[in-house]
Amino acid sequence: MGSEDGRDDERPVHRVWVDAFAIGVTQVTNRQYAEFVQATGHPRPPASFPDPDQPVVAVSWFDAVAFCDWLSDVEGRRIRLPSEAEWECAARGGVEGMRYPWGDEIPLQDDADGPHPVGRGESNPYGLYDLCENVHEWCSDWYAADFYRTSPERNPRGPESGTRRASRGGSWRHQIKVSRCAARSSIPPEFQYADYGFRIACDGE
Repeated sequence: MGSEDGRDDERPVHRVWVDAFAIGVTQVTNRQYAEFVQATGHPRPPASFPDPDQPVVAVSWFDAVAFCDWLSDVEGRRIRLPSEAEWECAARGGVEGMRYPWGDEIPLQDDADGPHPVGRGESNPYGLYDLCENVHEWCSDWYAADFYRTSPERNPRGPESGTRRASRGGSWRHQIKVSRCAARSSIPPEFQYADYGFRIACDGE
């Protein structure tokens, strides 16, 4: 986990054990989030894109957690946001050392003015889509720039408290729209940005 040629908050590179978990094949879509809104009366995001298969965006960390709590009741098992460690494990697809899920080269950049519908590109070796592109994805952890210096070896979950929640992945809004597997980002949990979405996770069975 981490990178020696990235930002300071990605150091040091360290080996982490995560227990078995499942993670969403794609980011949560407008269609899926609309079911939650209709079932619960939860407020709609302040901004979205019309395609039902585009990822839902402009959801705060609290909105994403509320969706997970609702889906937990529907499914009868605990659905949650992935930890940073789980997200990076999933993004790497079982291959250590690569900068991106597909290798070390940045792909050609498009001029997208919004996120693409999910699952249209190539999957990584685990069969997961859009992990380092499309929209930033909320993680469960509080963010701390120096957390890797004290991170536990097994199932790290971030610091106990903070002011910003961790996020991972690239963004359609950026000049470089993809993000390295190890790249970390964060914003306050109440923020709702048009390039922030999420995918779900749960403990393995």
